Amino acid sequence: MAGLELLSDQGYRLDGRKATELRKVQARMGVFAQADGSAYLEQGNTKALAVVYGPHEMRGSRSRTLHDRAFINCQYSMATFSTAERKRRPHGDRKSAEMSLHLKQTFEAAVMTQLYPRSQIDIYVKILQSDGGNYSTCVNAATLAVIDAGIPMRDYVCACTVGFVDETPLADLCYAEESGGMSSLALALLPRGGQIALLQMDARLHQDHLETLIEAAMTACKGVSKVLDEVVRQHLQEVSVLTGE
Repeated sequence: MAGLELLSDQGYRLDGRKATELRKVQARMGVFAQADGSAYLEQGNTKALAVVYGPHEMRGSRSRTLHDRAFINCQYSMATFSTAERKRRPHGDRKSAEMSLHLKQTFEAAVMTQLYPRSQIDIYVKILQSDGGNYSTCVNAATLAVIDAGIPMRDYVCACTVGFVDETPLADLCYAEESGGMSSLALALLPRGGQIALLQMDARLHQDHLETLIEAAMTACKGVSKVLDEVVRQHLQEVSVLTGE
């Protein structure tokens, strides 16, 4: 990967996008009738399925019950066929547990949990095809699933991964860019108020570049939020037609 030119002299990336251009986002809501909320989302070639159950009574250990708000349970997993490597991915592996924790922290900042004390909200997200930005795609898919479940949120929570190469921030990284050795960060944003729900970095980044990268990530997240808003409005139109309202 080190030999790949991540950004050409003309300003184009490996997949032909400009530096700040997002991958194409396509999504559908209400894909599972059995769940309280569900959504399928494609961000470039990364594809995720999110399912939400709840709010419902606490299950399992009662010690997790929160008397002033709902407990959010998130579980992240990857399909065996999601990458070129055909290896078994148990639910309890370290990376899945870490990603589940990040999703939990993200949605605790966005969901109005105080409306449902002593209850539980389950969010399950599965990566069906992986091509970079797994966390971001999961957050965006889960946001639509939570909205489909009718659970109130403070705002859309949108996420994007950005990188830094040749003094230029690149928005919405694909797998080839993520594995190309550049400094990168993933950011989840509540766009209307500009509140950062989660900021994750896996590599060193010079302090001088941090503000530039965060600004690029916030701009990208606001672009994603517009797409998600269109998906929600389209879904509401379809539902109103079907119900005759």
